Amino acid sequence: MYQWRSLTPTERVEVLTSRQSTQHPWHSPPHWKSDGPTRYHLTAACYEHTPHLGYSPARLDAFTAQVLSLCTEPLAHLFAWCVLPNHYHLLIDTENLTSVTSALGSLHGRTSRAWNVEERTTGRTVFHRTADRRIRSEAHFWATLNYVHHNPVHHGYAKRWTDWPWSSARDYLHSVGHPEAARLWHRHPLLDYGAGWDDPQI
Repeated sequence: MYQWRSLTPTERVEVLTSRQSTQHPWHSPPHWKSDGPTRYHLTAACYEHTPHLGYSPARLDAFTAQVLSLCTEPLAHLFAWCVLPNHYHLLIDTENLTSVTSALGSLHGRTSRAWNVEERTTGRTVFHRTADRRIRSEAHFWATLNYVHHNPVHHGYAKRWTDWPWSSARDYLHSVGHPEAARLWHRHPLLDYGAGWDDPQI
């Protein structure tokens, strides 16, 4: 079972360098295009928080690529994302939430079957479900974006946003600049964001 926490600093640098050298996408630059009521924070977790996603770096790479390929126009616009060993977060804009969650459900089904064959655990439940929360305001949007990018730090997988490869944080910082990102971080603090529904042991 792959555990990012167990890698040495040198090994983590090697993973980051490898992803960049092979041109694995981090994320396209964000486009802040909508103030409407169609923005959502989606969260999906592995069943009983088991780190099925984190089985290997290759699995994280492949799953991330598939999620990003789903969240494209015209189905959805992706503002921020993060994939961790046992759950993931997406901040999207969409006119059809049902189609997005249905596509993610199909992805969960396909990958569950493939991973169970790979690990010889046919019939095992891999994913729990996808939860959605409508973004209520601009302040809620920025707090959510900060939360998504901070999640690897929150769960102890990284010390800085840019230390976690499977996230849009690096490109977000490149797009808006560190001073502006810091301003938005302090203006929209997390406080108790996620309390009661984001298990600290995830």
